[in-house]
Amino acid sequence: MNDLQIEFAWGGAGLTDLHDTCDVFVVLDVLSFTTAVDVAVARGAEVLPFPLGKYGADALARSGDAVLAKPRREAAGGPSLSPASLQKLSPGTRLVLPSPNGSALSTMLRDRTAFAASLRNATAVAAAVQGAGKRVAVIAAGEHWPGGSLRPAIEDLLGAGAVIARLQGTLSPEARAAKAAYLELKQELAATLRTSLSGRELIEAGFPDDVELAAQEDSSAAVPALQDGRYRNLG
Repeated sequence: MNDLQIEFAWGGAGLTDLHDTCDVFVVLDVLSFTTAVDVAVARGAEVLPFPLGKYGADALARSGDAVLAKPRREAAGGPSLSPASLQKLSPGTRLVLPSPNGSALSTMLRDRTAFAASLRNATAVAAAVQGAGKRVAVIAAGEHWPGGSLRPAIEDLLGAGAVIARLQGTLSPEARAAKAAYLELKQELAATLRTSLSGRELIEAGFPDDVELAAQEDSSAAVPALQDGRYRNLG
């Protein structure tokens, strides 16, 4: 198992760079897509990722007998990108989950072996990844600045580092740096997420529970694997 080669990159450009040379992919969008996916599939739901703003989410939901997650502020207690809103999903629910980052990356991986990871399920996902291929790409989604350029997100760096720290293999310099960042801050994950730029944005918007759920390291044994365009739990 120790011959695994582990790479780390940011966003869609990083994924594109590694798409043809890696055989396993792990997507991190801790605040909040991959945390939401973990919560949903742990409840026995399936998640259909969909890029935010792209036409056709309603049609996909109708064709797949699925529920379309609404924006956080419009959900009125129903399913949304908020992980807290998914804690009571019924088993068997099919959820179309638009997001600007993690969902967009996931749609780039429909033909590849891919997993959605977060701090909540880092150990479970790493165990599944360890034997799934020879070269793994751990992709931190990041956020976007108003102009559209990538905004590195510390929560995704830490989530990636958490997965990498649990893998046995040869690490690229970038993967080593992500692991080192996680090991440096692993005792302060909750505080770091609360005070991060993304965390502050969610808290100020009225969604502090989403930040708390995201910081619960290894609270889940779910393994969301991308199969036929949807995440299902292999755990």
